[in-house]
Amino acid sequence: MRRSLDGLDEGELLRRVARGDRRAFDALYRRTFPWLTTRLRRRCADEDMVAEVLQETYLAVWRSAGSQAQSSSTSGSAVGWLWTIAAHRLIDAFRHRARRERIPSVQTFETVAPAAEDEALAGGMDANLERALHALPPELRQVLRAMVLDGLTARETSLLLGMPEGTVKTRARRARIALREALS
Repeated sequence: MRRSLDGLDEGELLRRVARGDRRAFDALYRRTFPWLTTRLRRRCADEDMVAEVLQETYLAVWRSAGSQAQSSSTSGSAVGWLWTIAAHRLIDAFRHRARRERIPSVQTFETVAPAAEDEALAGGMDANLERALHALPPELRQVLRAMVLDGLTARETSLLLGMPEGTVKTRARRARIALREALS
């Protein structure tokens, strides 16, 4: 007799996927696919790119569920881990598209200097920004990477990193202030 997987949280489904349970993978996919698709579509209007990112994300989940399942104790961290994979895949897809298109750049002048986060997201990290990021304490750099580069909310970051949401917000603010000071 087959037991229903509907009552299991995402963390338990992920642990079962790590053991090679195809039914658990299907249940995790059915449960997270609509949410993940919506999040990706908010960041990318290209349906083909979204479909490709989704495929690569779930393939990565199947292949590396074991490493996450061993360190995961809550369902929130499983969902955060899934979004982190998808966010990285989307960034890779944007970079790949930019390399493929090779549009000649046109010099533009901005009246306001872009934020450090915008520079990092645009992939235009210069040496000063890179040094400033590496000078940050690891706990601040980790929060900044999750919230800015991966696009996670404070709540998702707290689940992913296993710390209170208030701590995430405080560290994100401290990191941004430190970056502004280092770059000014």
